[in-house]
Amino acid sequence: MIFCVEDDESIQSLELYALRSAGFEVRGFVDGDSFLEAIRTEIPQLVILDVMLPGKSGVELLKLMKESSATREIAVIMATAKGAEYDKIQSLDLGADDYLVKPFGMMEMVSRVKAVLRRCHPRQNPEILAANDLVIDLAEHTVMAGGERVSLTYKEFELLRLFMSSPGVAFTREKLLTSIWDSDYSGETRTVDMHIRTLRQKLGSYGAMIETIRNVGYRLEVKP
Repeated sequence: MIFCVEDDESIQSLELYALRSAGFEVRGFVDGDSFLEAIRTEIPQLVILDVMLPGKSGVELLKLMKESSATREIAVIMATAKGAEYDKIQSLDLGADDYLVKPFGMMEMVSRVKAVLRRCHPRQNPEILAANDLVIDLAEHTVMAGGERVSLTYKEFELLRLFMSSPGVAFTREKLLTSIWDSDYSGETRTVDMHIRTLRQKLGSYGAMIETIRNVGYRLEVKP
């Protein structure tokens, strides 16, 4: 999934069309607030982020992303105005992976997106996921909590893997149900609550890291 944050709807339409034509799933946003709301529940592979936006600027949004453990690993391409050298330098210093200078061609944009995703690919799907002393080894399919081995069912393991892959991100019960169980599963969302309860019990004191978000669902909160 690629997020495009661009307030000029004509430019955004071209971006979305070009990326979809290249085989990518995309979502568009016209301001920082709608983008920040979406990123709380869905983590994209890459964000194309315009610098000049209403409300929070693209640079401010980039800084917020890089300050959060949940979003700092997302690849970012900044779209800057011609001659805005300071914006390019500031964006790269804050952790942007590349930049596009307006006006840019759609073929150039797609090419840069593919190049950035290739460079960032090693950061995807790590073999080890760790949150404080809670550790998942994906290759061995094992979980360690405070140095002690924890035995989980397949669904419990997949729930924990999803949470630890996106710490700080709130998942709705419906999202968890469709992600861990197949889309044809006919059970109710209380199935999720039951598995979360047993997962917390098995993790002992580390189970408290899985927080309940009222009227939403659950998230893994990693504290220093």
